[in-house]
Amino acid sequence: MSDENTILIEAGRAHDGAAMSRTDASPRAICADGEIEGRRMPAGTPAVPTLAAATPFEAQDKPAVPTAAADCIAVAMSGGVDSSAAAAILQQHGYSIVGLTMQLWNHRRLPELHGAGPVAHRCCSLDDVYDARRVASHLGFPFYVVNFERQFEESVIRPFVEDYLGGRTPIPCTSCNSHVKFDELLTTARQIGASRLATGHYARVLRNAETGRWELWRAVDESKDQSYFLFALTQEQLARTDFPLGELTKTEVREIARGANLPVAEKPESQEICFVPSGDYVQFIESYLSEQGRELAADSGEIVTTDGKLIGRHSGLHRYTIGQRKGLGFAAGRPMYVVAMDRATNRLIVGEDAELRATACDVRDVNWIAFDAPRDPVRASVKIRNRHEPALATITSTGENSARVEFDSPQRAITAGQAAVFYSGEKVLGGGWIR
Repeated sequence: MSDENTILIEAGRAHDGAAMSRTDASPRAICADGEIEGRRMPAGTPAVPTLAAATPFEAQDKPAVPTAAADCIAVAMSGGVDSSAAAAILQQHGYSIVGLTMQLWNHRRLPELHGAGPVAHRCCSLDDVYDARRVASHLGFPFYVVNFERQFEESVIRPFVEDYLGGRTPIPCTSCNSHVKFDELLTTARQIGASRLATGHYARVLRNAETGRWELWRAVDESKDQSYFLFALTQEQLARTDFPLGELTKTEVREIARGANLPVAEKPESQEICFVPSGDYVQFIESYLSEQGRELAADSGEIVTTDGKLIGRHSGLHRYTIGQRKGLGFAAGRPMYVVAMDRATNRLIVGEDAELRATACDVRDVNWIAFDAPRDPVRASVKIRNRHEPALATITSTGENSARVEFDSPQRAITAGQAAVFYSGEKVLGGGWIR
């Protein structure tokens, strides 16, 4: 495949030249001289052509974009082994493939977050963009980089920061799935001629012949299952989504990658949040706010026990999460954990493990997948964290998009900002955000 198959799409411009909603020109992820955000490509790498934001596709001397057809699938390529193997699997099954990689964050920003030493591998890095391109070249299908920096910042990063400032613990990957990958990217996929979007997620999408609804199911490999992060997908999104890895184990995926001689077959798992290179979310929040001209007010406050006893002072509630034990700054002679944050009084409330447990929580923005919002209470197994063992509970709708979850037994560290996802066996019934 010629490297002429790799171009940059400025998000918001359809292949027919019709401008979509866009008000700014975000920095390009791939530059015409073969540089990715300031990092030179290896010697000998051909220049990567770009699309000018104001020029329709037809005016570019590029390969034709496949026409819309049932066998044309866009693959969201992260540069890792999973999405690369997904592309290889679909290609082996005879599908026409188009690779799409999302440019989500300008890595030149907040340089103070990049230390001199190595950091754990994370998804969506600059190296990943290059790796995705190598895979597309190896397998011989067109590849595009789509700039979603503005959308990602509005839908993921700003809410991430505001959640922490509000005493919540967000899940940015779920927000990205809901508002960028399966929204903006799915729209882009259809505009360039693909009828569906495939990803490297470990989950399954099945259509219920009796109800006519699309359903989300856990992956066969329970250790890799990512259905928890996909609970917010709508019927329309699920209907146009494929998860080729849902029936496979990670070991099998590695073997498929090796069998296809993919250049990322031995690439390690991604770690950490993609836009937090050091893994230090507190430093990211403070640096981001400083860049935006918003300095955090000195908000040191009291650390008190659940019965009101003063035992120390904290340096800002955004530095703590429910269930945290380390780094509290005091010695109590026994294990103590963050059990609550009182924003009104700026108090950090700590207690023993037993005080972390609760039997109920309220959830907002509930998305029911298996059926419409029920009038009657629903029995289900509920996960309140990705690694949480599902616990039996009764879910009662309390409004159009809200519900109350009452567990059969107390659960540890129910945390505002995390998701409560409802399961019936392997099937995801729905889920919502914990208040």
